[in-house]
Amino acid sequence: MIQMIKYRKKTLIELVERAGCGGYTVQNEGQPGDRWTIPQDVFETTYEQAYPTSVEELAASGRSFDFGYALTLLKNGFRVARAGWNGKGMFAVYQKGYPDGIPCNKQTADAWGMQEGELFKVEPYLQLKMANGSHAMWNPNTLDILAEDWIVLAEAEAPELAHAGHHVVK
Repeated sequence: MIQMIKYRKKTLIELVERAGCGGYTVQNEGQPGDRWTIPQDVFETTYEQAYPTSVEELAASGRSFDFGYALTLLKNGFRVARAGWNGKGMFAVYQKGYPDGIPCNKQTADAWGMQEGELFKVEPYLQLKMANGSHAMWNPNTLDILAEDWIVLAEAEAPELAHAGHHVVK
């Protein structure tokens, strides 16, 4: 008996155009010389859009995903939350930190044994908007990392961040 070995394609395909025969002309990502046609029914039942064209589109889709995809979205300026979180209005963001340092205030200087105004270097980190409206540095726990109920928030669901130096990739 011959054993069937299954392979998953490593590259994405790009939709080039709707073909005249009721199918779709596609190509391997970035490879215009490698085009083929996929019948419409096969394409529509087999493929889904790999990346949203906007945060609004992804938020409106209602799609949930795992933490790996949530982390990718975080690093690209999206705000994410767990559908299973109990706190209303909670979400996580990625902060770029201050790799070149910022002058530390008195509270930070006292905590770290530094002089007020001394440069305080901060690595990138995740931050959580709490249900009570405050913010905290955040390390996801095992349940968060293994969860598959992550969702992305539309700009309208986190409007205060639009003015805080955060951006959304569109």
